[in-house]
Amino acid sequence: MPTETIWSLPNYAGDLFTADSTNTPFLSMIGGLTGGVQTDDFEFTTDSQYSLPTATQPNITEKASLTAPDASAITRSQNTNVTQIFQEAVSISYEKLSNRGHMSGLNTAGQQNNVPNEKDWQIARKLEKISRDIEYTIFNGTFAKATTSETASKTRGMLALCAGNGGTNIDAKSAALTRALLQQLFKKMYDAGANFSNVVLWTGSTQKQIITDIYAYAPEDRNVGGVNIKQIETDFGNIGIALNRFIPQSSILCAEMSVIAPVFQPVPEKGNFFYEELAKTGAAESGQIYGKFGLDHGPAFMHGAITNLKAE
Repeated sequence: MPTETIWSLPNYAGDLFTADSTNTPFLSMIGGLTGGVQTDDFEFTTDSQYSLPTATQPNITEKASLTAPDASAITRSQNTNVTQIFQEAVSISYEKLSNRGHMSGLNTAGQQNNVPNEKDWQIARKLEKISRDIEYTIFNGTFAKATTSETASKTRGMLALCAGNGGTNIDAKSAALTRALLQQLFKKMYDAGANFSNVVLWTGSTQKQIITDIYAYAPEDRNVGGVNIKQIETDFGNIGIALNRFIPQSSILCAEMSVIAPVFQPVPEKGNFFYEELAKTGAAESGQIYGKFGLDHGPAFMHGAITNLKAE
């Protein structure tokens, strides 16, 4: 693990900004890093389902009713997902920590180091990185279940869920998003069993602008221009619309948020997503952040997606 020094982490004055997204709206909506449920098994259930026979009109005579019909049973199945490890390390030399006043770049009189405590700042940024990685995984995660200590468990994300067994997925085949495609998605979800209780349509910037164009109407105030569609009313229920920078620009996701929850697997006596010091091997402060997260996405039939949309 490389240790950061006074030369690799120079101090600067001025307000700090980043162009990278630090917002994780999906994770925040389902409870963040402190909400959700806990498990003590890296594999956990997401849902258990049963199916009824096709509905028919019975044709039973009085005479036939005197003899009980042949017995039958309704069978059940179970679906699972896994938690996976998120781990980051921090190592800063004593020399770097003791040189808070050594400045680089332009330093006008009276300016101060914009990071007065390097260790705390680095830990906070690594937690931001973990949150971003989780948000990305929620949409784009592919499933893998560890079978040995040398294979990694990977939690299933929402787009993979919709494309899998029981999910609703429409391949747009590079076509542009249209109202007809959206109506096809909502109908397929309803026909598959989605209840449209608290559905949110997650989209990137490209498809969000197209959705606004599709459903736009002239504002009542002629002195105000532009529209921002935040909710659409469909035949099956109201659907909220949320922007997210971590969903592919070529996809949209309709997620039933009422059945989704984060799953955490705490370490006994330490908790989850905790920071701990590592053994010293020299003049440096070294530590790690460790935690496990999995996505309880609920039944696949509750959700739907359109993928491979035109994204220019």
